[in-house]
Amino acid sequence: MSASENEVAMFGMCLAEDQIRVLEENFTKVSKHPDFTTLMLIAAECGLSEEDTAKWFRMRNAQWRKAEGLPAELGSVKD
Repeated sequence: MSASENEVAMFGMCLAEDQIRVLEENFTKVSKHPDFTTLMLIAAECGLSEEDTAKWFRMRNAQWRKAEGLPAELGSVKD
């Protein structure tokens, strides 16, 4: 993917605005923790590798948890 004015740097990845839109839509409407099959479908829709898509979801989840005042890592809530 070549750099263009429609690409945005997010989580160390250079993503097009339409890729971010699809990722965010899936994050908010489908699942914050997609299973492997869903992740493959999202990756195909965005034109990203499964690894990059999984990385985006990990980073976006950490960002969301921090905004919610939760620990950045899933399952790290301590009583």
